[in-house]
Amino acid sequence: MFTNIAMRAVLKSSVGVLRESVAVSVKPWTCSSASFAGLRAAAGGFAVSPPVRHYASVAKKKKTVPVSQLSDLPPTMLKLDYTSVPLAQTTDDVVKRLLSLELASHSEKLQLKKQQLIAKVQRNENDQNSVDVKVAVLTARIRNYQEHLQKHHKDKANKRRMLMAIDRRKQLLKKLRLVSYDAFEKVCEQLGITYTFPPEYYRRATRRWLAKKAFCIKVFKEVQKQKQEQRLMKQSQASTETEAAKTKAV
Repeated sequence: MFTNIAMRAVLKSSVGVLRESVAVSVKPWTCSSASFAGLRAAAGGFAVSPPVRHYASVAKKKKTVPVSQLSDLPPTMLKLDYTSVPLAQTTDDVVKRLLSLELASHSEKLQLKKQQLIAKVQRNENDQNSVDVKVAVLTARIRNYQEHLQKHHKDKANKRRMLMAIDRRKQLLKKLRLVSYDAFEKVCEQLGITYTFPPEYYRRATRRWLAKKAFCIKVFKEVQKQKQEQRLMKQSQASTETEAAKTKAV
């Protein structure tokens, strides 16, 4: 009985020593072959997966922010409603900051930008409805739509409004070019507009359309040839009739 108790005590002490030796030799952050051999021996041949290497991720490209047409407006400039008020120039800094563009909304800045573009092309101080002024207003609106679509390219409603404004501006520029070419050049120069002439024909040239066009040209040439032959026949008949009439008269 005493021998059995002594044997159990020896076995327990040997197992404890073995566990301590494995725990000391095998560390969780080491990756040597000796540590894997110790783990296999302690776990009965259990294979541990090798450590995962975390490679550096690719640096993300910074998105280029489009230059806004409102970037040239200084934040200390007063709003459009307070530019003609003399008291706004003599107030303290807190009130002037509230009345300036520093805390203004986007619509207020856009309204001020429209007035600046109008002042460049208007013919006199009271001119608010001429073709030049309409082109300036449409230009500010189109550039605002373009800046919005660069950030939100899926906004179909604003894209449709922008295309409608571009078509309307083309019509006004075409009209101004026919009426007064000097005013047309001045508007394009002051507003930075590049006028391009529309193509002569808008239809897309497909194979079917080209074959049909070639066939129509061929038919047209044949018809013209037949008309020319008929015209020559009529002229020859008329000449023979006149000669016959002359012979009868003689």
